[in-house]
Amino acid sequence: MNIADVKNISIVGAGNMGHQLTLVCALNGFNTVCTDINGDILKKAESFADNYLKERVKKSKLSEEEAAKVRVRISFVPDLKTAVEKTDYVIEAAVENLVLKRKLFADMDKFSPAHAILATNSSRTVSSRIADATGRPGKICNLHFFNPALVMKLVEVVNAPHCDRDTVDVSFKLCEKLGKIPVTLNYEIDGFILNRVLGALAREALWLYEKGIASFEDIDKACLYGAGHPMGPFRLMDLTGIDLEYLMKTEAFKNSGDRGDLPSPGVVERYVRGDFGEKSGRGWYDYAAKIK
Repeated sequence: MNIADVKNISIVGAGNMGHQLTLVCALNGFNTVCTDINGDILKKAESFADNYLKERVKKSKLSEEEAAKVRVRISFVPDLKTAVEKTDYVIEAAVENLVLKRKLFADMDKFSPAHAILATNSSRTVSSRIADATGRPGKICNLHFFNPALVMKLVEVVNAPHCDRDTVDVSFKLCEKLGKIPVTLNYEIDGFILNRVLGALAREALWLYEKGIASFEDIDKACLYGAGHPMGPFRLMDLTGIDLEYLMKTEAFKNSGDRGDLPSPGVVERYVRGDFGEKSGRGWYDYAAKIK
C-alpha cells in the first residue's frame, strides 16, 4: 500500500479531536466518515462541521462552492461497520481506555478491508498494547495529532516493533497531505515526545501549586512571561481537558503501579466535580461567560 491508495478515511470517535480530524481530512480532499456510539456527540460533530464551514465562507477563507464540496466529502454515521467497511485508513479518537480501544480495534479489524491501516490518536497508549487484538498487527500504529487539530501542525508517527515499514511511510505521507508537520519516533515510549516534555513541566507546576508555593495563576504567568510559552500549564490543561489529564494519569498508574503517576489532588477534585476545563465552562479558570 502507498499514499496514492488512500482515498477514504474513517474517524472513530466524534469528540473534540474526532470532529476536528474529520474536517482536517475532508478539507484536504479525502472522503471522510465520522462515527460515534453516542448519538448526541455525533450530532454535535455534524453541527460543528456545518458551522465551521459557514464561518470559513463568511471569513472568505473558502468559497461557497469549495465549502459545499468539502461538506459532500463528509458523512456522519452511528454504525462502526458502515463507517469502516470501505475505508483505506482509520484514525481512532476514542477515550483513553485500553479495554475500550482493544475492543474497538478488534471490531475495526473485522469490519474494514484487509489493506486498511488502523491508527490510534492516543496520547498515551502505545499501539503494541492494541495490535494483538487484531489480525493485522503490521498495519496498527500511533498517529498522534494535537489539540486543536484544525490548528496544530505537529503529528507524532510512532514506529513500533510490529509496524510494517509501509504503515509508517504511508502514515507520515498522509500527515503531509493533511498539511501537518510529522515527526517520527524510532521506538515506542509512553507519552511520545511532546507530552513527555510537557508532562515534566505539568508535574512540577502541579507540585508547586499543591504545596502552596504559588497560585496556579502565577505559575502560568511565570511560564508565559518568563519562559515565553504561549500559555501556562494550567491554561493548557483547561484547553486539552482536565478529564483527559485525569484519564491519562489513571491509565499510567494502572500500567506502572507507581503512585507518582496518579493524578494530583487538584486534578481529581475538578474531575469529580465535572469541571473539565474550557469545554465544560470551568476548570482551573472560569469560562462560563465564554460559552454562553
